[in-house]
Amino acid sequence: MELSLQSLSSRCQVSGRDFAEGDRVVSFLVRNPVGSGDAEGIVRHDVAAGEQGNFAPAGPVVCRWVQIFKPRKAGENPERNLKLTAESLFLALSDPATERTVENDRLLQVLAMMLERKRVLRPKGRSGSGANAKQVYEHAKLKSLHEVNAAELSPEFFLSIQEQLAALVGGGGAAKAKPEAKGEGAASN
Repeated sequence: MELSLQSLSSRCQVSGRDFAEGDRVVSFLVRNPVGSGDAEGIVRHDVAAGEQGNFAPAGPVVCRWVQIFKPRKAGENPERNLKLTAESLFLALSDPATERTVENDRLLQVLAMMLERKRVLRPKGRSGSGANAKQVYEHAKLKSLHEVNAAELSPEFFLSIQEQLAALVGGGGAAKAKPEAKGEGAASN
């Protein structure tokens, strides 16, 4: 999975104020719908943490993360951050400085499975137990360790992340799956 996105903006999309070094910036990945007037596809929006309540995305939010703003150094190549891959999204969301949310944890679990299959991540065991269980992965090239909440791969898990995945890869729109009522039209496989 590869997306082309702009790098971190130097100003808040809501207020228009320039970010200062050390400001908390909330980055959103949003799937803009066709005909919204904005660029179609997955678009990154950077908003000052204090302004996130005023942010009104044109489409469903795929994920969000918080980072501390650091101005680009002279001579730094901003193009290197333009390609967002499953790997770089995983690294951004699993960074210890990034605040964890339930939605991001679910997305991290799916990204970890994808990257394990591609041999980018190697499972290194589990830590904790029960609700605090974490799967530990090692990045093959970076040799860095990343903890991801251990997921029970149940139908409920995949239903909970269905909308997020659909927004990210463009399938199925943003409609939420509605579970069937028990006893009504249940099909067996």
